[in-house]
Amino acid sequence: MQNVVVLNQNTKRESGRKAQKGNIQAGVLVADIIRTTLGPRAMLKMLLDPMGGIALTNDGHAILREIDVTHPAAKTMIDIARTQDEEVGDGTTSVIVLAGEVLQVAEPLLERNIHPTIIVQGFSQALDFALKVIEKIAIKVDIDDKEELTKIIKSCIGTKFIRRWGDLMTSLARDAVLTVRREDEIDIKRYARIEKVPGGDLTESRVLKGVMINKDVTIASMKRRIVNPRIVLLDGSLEYKKGESQTNIEMTDEADFMRLLELEEQCIRDMCNDIIQHKPDIVCVEKGVSDLASHFLSKAGISVLRRLRKTDNNRLGRACGATIKHRPEELQESDVGTECGIFEIRKIGDEYFSFFEDCKNPKACTILLRGATKDVLNEVERNLHDAMNIARNVVNDPRLCPGGGATEMAVAHALQEQSKNVDGAQQLAFRAIGLAAEVIPRTIAHNCGAHTVRVLTELRASHASGKTSFGIDGSSGKIVDMHDLGVWEPAMVKTQTFKTAVEAASMLLRIDDIVSGMSKKPQQQDGPQAQAPPQEEMEEGQEKM
Repeated sequence: MQNVVVLNQNTKRESGRKAQKGNIQAGVLVADIIRTTLGPRAMLKMLLDPMGGIALTNDGHAILREIDVTHPAAKTMIDIARTQDEEVGDGTTSVIVLAGEVLQVAEPLLERNIHPTIIVQGFSQALDFALKVIEKIAIKVDIDDKEELTKIIKSCIGTKFIRRWGDLMTSLARDAVLTVRREDEIDIKRYARIEKVPGGDLTESRVLKGVMINKDVTIASMKRRIVNPRIVLLDGSLEYKKGESQTNIEMTDEADFMRLLELEEQCIRDMCNDIIQHKPDIVCVEKGVSDLASHFLSKAGISVLRRLRKTDNNRLGRACGATIKHRPEELQESDVGTECGIFEIRKIGDEYFSFFEDCKNPKACTILLRGATKDVLNEVERNLHDAMNIARNVVNDPRLCPGGGATEMAVAHALQEQSKNVDGAQQLAFRAIGLAAEVIPRTIAHNCGAHTVRVLTELRASHASGKTSFGIDGSSGKIVDMHDLGVWEPAMVKTQTFKTAVEAASMLLRIDDIVSGMSKKPQQQDGPQAQAPPQEEMEEGQEKM
C-alpha cells in the first residue's frame, strides 16, 4: 500500500509515548527551576531581561513570568503559576513543584501500559479525597481578632524577602485589606494601590487613610493645603470642543475670528461656572484642562489636578465619597465629596504628590513604600502583594491548615491508607498522588540543609500515629508541631494548589500528539530585500566599469 503524505514536509510531529514523555520531562524541568525557592531558607534567582534590567526574587510566578520557553508543555506549566496567582495570590511555587511531581510519578504508570484515561480518572478520585482530608484538618479562626490575623499573615510571609520587617509588613497588609473590605467584596487589585518612592528607609512605609496621587496643581498660585476640602471629580476635559479629525472654518471678516475666540472663551467660562456654583475646593480631571479654565477656577480659589489615571480617580471617589461625572452641567450637590479630612501637596524626592488623607470611612487606600533602590522596592511590592492576598483569603474563608508540609504529609498518609480500599489501576493512582504530595515537605527539608530521608521518615511516623499537625521547621529542619510554632496557611490556598496541580498534570497526560512547525507563507520577491543585489554582483559590476 502506498504511503499518503497529509502534513506539510516542514511539519514536525510527535505522537504516542514519545509525546507523553516529552511533556513530562518539560514539566519536571520547569519545576526544577524554582524548586530551590520553596521554604524559609529559599534561594534567590537573578533574572536578566532583554533590556539589561535585573530582578532578584524567590517568587515563583515572578521567576516564570520572565522565562522565555518554547515547549508547549512548559508554557502550560507557566500558565498554572499565573492562574494560581490570579485566584489566591500565593502558593505559586508550591503548585509548580507539585504539578511537576505528579507528572513524574505518572511516568511509571504509563510504562506499565496503563491507559492515560484510567490514570487521569484515578487522579481525579484521589484529588476529591485529598480535598476532603484538607477540609477535615482545617480549623476556623476569628477574623475580627486583629492579633490572630496578624499572626497568620506573619507566618505566611516567613519565606519571603520581607520577613526581616515582618511586623511592619504584616500590619501594612492587614490594614490595607481591612480598609478596602466591603460586605460583598475585597478588591485589593483595584482599590489598594502600592506607590513605590525610592529613598528613605523601609520602616517609613505606611498605609494612608486615604489616597496619594503623583500629581501637582496646574498653577503654582493655587492652594496646596486645604482642611476638609470639597472635591469634584470629572472624567471628561475642561477644554473647548475640538473637531474629531479635521475642521476647516472660512472667515471673511476679522470680526468673525474675534467672535470665534469669544465663543470658545464663553464655552469654557460656562463650564467653570457650572463647577464654581457648587463651591468645591478641589477639581480632579482625567483629561486636559486648558489654561483659561485653570485661570477661572484659580480666581474662584479652586485647586485643579489634571490628567489623573482612571484607577486613581475611582479610588479617590471611593475614599472621599464623590461621584465621578462626565459633564460639569450634570453636577449635583450629592456628587461633591466631603469625607476627606485634609488635602496637601508634599515633595518626596524630586516629585510632588497630592495627599488626600484622614478620610472618614475610606474604602480605598494607598500603601506608600520607601526603600533604598528600585530592585528592593520591586521585591517588597511582590511580597506585599502576596501578604495582602493571604489576608484577603483568610477574611473570605476563615479556615487555616498547618504549614511546614504538615497538610501535604497528612494528605499523603491518608491517600496511602485509602489506596488499600481501592481496587485495580485506581489504587496505583491513589498511591502516586500520595507519593507526589510528599514533595513539598521533602523540598522544604532539602532547602534548609536537613537530612531529607531521616526527616521524612520521622514525619511519616508522626502522621501514622495521628499527629496531623506535625511538620518541618523550615529554618532548623526539625519536626515540630505547627500549633506550637504558629505556622499556618489559608485552606483556600491549599485546596487551590492541589486542584490546579492535579488538573493541569492530568491535562498534559492526555496529550498524545504534538504537531509543530507549521509552514509559513513564502516571502514576496518584490520587497526591498529582493531588490538589493548581492554584494558579489556589485563588486563585479564595479570592476567592469
